[in-house]
Parts: sequence; structure tokens; C-alpha cells
Amino acid sequence: MPDIASVRRALVSVSDKSGLEHFAKGLVSQGVEIYSTGGTRNYLLGLGIQAHDVSAYTGFPEVMDGRVKTLHPKIFGGILARRTLAEDQHALRDHEIVEFDLVVVNLYPFESTIQREGVAIDEAIEQIDIGGPSLIRAAAKNHAFTTVATSPTQYDSILADLAARGGTTLTLRRRLAAECFAQTARYDACIADYMHQQTQPPRESEPLEMAANITIPMQLKATLRYGENPHQSAALYRLPGKHAASLVNAQQLNGKELSYNNLLDLDAALQIVRCFAKPSAVVIKHNNPCGAASAHKASFACRKALDGDPLSAFGGILGFNCTVDAETAEVLSTPGLFVEAIVAPEFTDEALSILKTKPKWRDNVRLMATGPLVIQPRELNYRLISGGVLVQEADNQPPTSLNWKTVTNVAVADELWDDIAFGWEMVRHVKSNAIVLARDAALVGVGAGQMSRVDSVEIAIEKAGERSAGSILASDAFFPFPDSIHRAAKAGIIAIIQPGGSKKDEDVIAACNEYRIPMIFTGQRHFKH
Repeated sequence: MPDIASVRRALVSVSDKSGLEHFAKGLVSQGVEIYSTGGTRNYLLGLGIQAHDVSAYTGFPEVMDGRVKTLHPKIFGGILARRTLAEDQHALRDHEIVEFDLVVVNLYPFESTIQREGVAIDEAIEQIDIGGPSLIRAAAKNHAFTTVATSPTQYDSILADLAARGGTTLTLRRRLAAECFAQTARYDACIADYMHQQTQPPRESEPLEMAANITIPMQLKATLRYGENPHQSAALYRLPGKHAASLVNAQQLNGKELSYNNLLDLDAALQIVRCFAKPSAVVIKHNNPCGAASAHKASFACRKALDGDPLSAFGGILGFNCTVDAETAEVLSTPGLFVEAIVAPEFTDEALSILKTKPKWRDNVRLMATGPLVIQPRELNYRLISGGVLVQEADNQPPTSLNWKTVTNVAVADELWDDIAFGWEMVRHVKSNAIVLARDAALVGVGAGQMSRVDSVEIAIEKAGERSAGSILASDAFFPFPDSIHRAAKAGIIAIIQPGGSKKDEDVIAACNEYRIPMIFTGQRHFKH
């Protein structure tokens, strides 16, 4: 392989014409001859840049609305010919094929097309590029002699090599080839994912179908300072397609760079608050909620959430499902409170002014605006294990009370249902074994991640203290024994909601009847490991 490959002739066909004028003029100044197609050629001619017509060269016109224009042996032969192989050179001469030393192609905007609201499948399919991926893959395969450019961000590197060395270096050609194959892999994965989505069942009650093969196309969004710990490198990648409001697409309005742990906690906060209709706030520490509340306005919800566990709230991450206004910003500026980051659909100008000037931590607090929080689509979760990936449907759909059943002799008082629904929504966001105590639509105690469910009950009650009395208890899975019920009754808990399904259900129900504590079975478990 030659270290320096000359560039005498370029094939240019791009949908994204940003930077093309500068690049094409730079190529011409280096004596490069340009061949081009339809719209790209007209664009270049309009700038006064000479470009040969590909159809005139191949002797075959563009047909089928441009679907077929570069798929021709005289094009691919010129890209794939090996300069040092006599047989290839003979074939070029015999068939009057010219060599293309540079291929400049970017692909039809399939991904941005499918992100548009209401796009029809026929329109999406028309944005599946065929010739483009074939051209750049051919150039990348033959990178020993051929340079490939797939993005305007690469133009300056190519021009710099041409100006300094009269050709492109092998190092640059290999890097561009690698970027090309990564791009086509992502492009095809986006198409595969979109087509698979078209086969999914229309009703949410039916399970999502698992594909026989999965490629997860990800694009680098940001390189992070480090991972969970300073010795671990880390980065944030963006998934393709249209997603509900997320941190990846959020706008950062203030503060220093987000860390790996910040992103995990902010996402946890966002997943919780988006599940509530009323103005709601949550406080996250180490990926678990330590405070959460719903109220008639954001400032009240914020105060109640911070009161859930004031000690743990220090240095926490806050999430809101509604606009953070000036009144809420004043609550967040309470002396002695320290907040790492806040995520919300939006912040008023008055709130931003307060948060950027008043608290002592004003310069460092990260403020993230996501835009409106819509209901999340049905989607898959991916989790790496050694040698493979676990895939499951995300547990992010709104809960339904249609299958809830009071299984005790004592009925649930009407005024408790709001707290019961709040507690049941919260418990699915807590690491298993999960227990939450709720009162007045606020989290008052959490027990998370314990090996024993009764230990989680003990911790939740200890956290709640006197507020346990009069609270409801929600458990993410069934109680294997009635010991948790005995402890809950002693703390003054007045209602329990859990999935049910234990061999000891009758003993658990009997304990609740003994203490006159109503119990609801939901028939749905919410493990979060």
C-alpha cells in the first residue's frame, strides 16, 4: 500500500451540501477533476465549478427518479481498481474506465426523515440510500488507493493532506475508511430498527416481538470526564430515531459538564416525574428516589419532595414534570440546601435568574431543559452481561388499576386511593427489594436494594420515623412471609399495596386482617435490579 495516494479525479454526490463550495474549490485548486450527478452537479455549476456529468461518462441516463444513476461498472470499476495490479489496469483500458481517487458521498437523510411527526412509510423508504452506501463502501474497501469522504467534517483534513503532501496519507485513508464503515453500519441498523418497528403489534397489551438479530447503532454525543469512578473512561452515545424528551437531546442552560453519574441520576429523575399528571418533583441520590411528591403547583411539590429525606437530599439531583418557576427556584435556594443538577421541561426566565445568582452553588448547578414530557413509546431496554446482552421491553408504561383487587376483609378508605396510586407508581422506580411509604402524595420513607424484603421495610420505616403512622406501604414484589406486615402494623401503616403471588399469601392476608390493614393485590410485579 502506498503511503501517499494521489488524487487526480473525484466523484462527488452529496445530499448535505454544507462546506461543499469550499471543499470543491480547494480540490480544483489542487488540479483535481470532478465528476458529479444531478443536483450536486447543478449546484457546483451554479458556483462556477466545472463538474463532468456522470451520465455522459457512463452513457446511461439517470432513471427511475434518480434511483439509478451511479450503479454502473464504469463507476465502480474506477473506484475499486487496484493501481498496482496489471489485470485491473488492463480492464480499465479495455473498457474505457477512468480511476476515481476520491469519493465524496453522504447518504440520504433517512434518520431525520423518520423522526418527523406523521411521516409515511413510503416516504421513509424513499430515503433509503442504495447507491450511496455502495459507493462509499467500495471506496473504503479500496482505501489503499482511494480516499472516501462521508461527512463535511472530513473535508479540511483531506485538503490539508493534499496541500502538504500532494495526496492523502495511508493513516488518513484508513481513518476515513473506518468512519465510513461505522456510518454505513449505523445507517443500515437505523433502517432495520425502523422496519422492525413496522411489524410490531398495534395494541400495547401485546408483547413486543424480539428481533432475530439486533444491531444497536449509536453516535458519539459527548466524551465524559470519567465514568462511575475517576479511573474509568466514559462517553455518551445517542441512539437513532425519535424518542420522548430525554437528556441526550436536552439543552443545558447552566453549570459545568455533566458527569456519568449525573446523567444516570438525571435520567432516573426524568423517568419518575414523567409518570405523573399533577405537578411533581423528585429527589434522586445514587439512582434511587429519596424524596418525591405531587401537588397543585411545582413549588409545593418541590418542598414536599425535599422534606422526604432532608439529609439525603443534600447534593441530590432534582427532576420536575412541569415548568420550574420563580417560586420553585426560591424553594431551591433555601440556605443550607445543595443541589447538583435539575432537570425539567423548561425554566422561566425569572427562575433561571434566581438559580444562576442566588444559591451559593449557582455556578456549578446543571440546569437541563428537555421540552414537553410526552408519554414514552414502547421501547426496549438493553443491558450488557459478560458475553452478551439482555433485552427486555421497558417497564415504562402507565400503570392500570383495572386488575387491582382488595384481598382483605377491611376495605380501602376512599381518601387513601391517591396515596396508594402514588406509592405504587413510585415503588417501580426503586431498586429491588423495594419498599416505599407514602403519605399526602409524598414519599416519606424508602427501603431499597436489600437482600431481604423485611430489611427494606425496616429501613423505610426508620427513614420515615413518626411519619410512618398514617402512611401507605407499597412493595415491588410479594411478601414471602407475614413478618413485614407485623412490622408495618407496629409503625402505624394504614394500607398496603403489593403484587401478590406468594405461597404465603393467605398468611400475609390473615396478618393484615388481624391488624385491620387493607391490602391490595395488583397482579403486576415491578422488580428493578
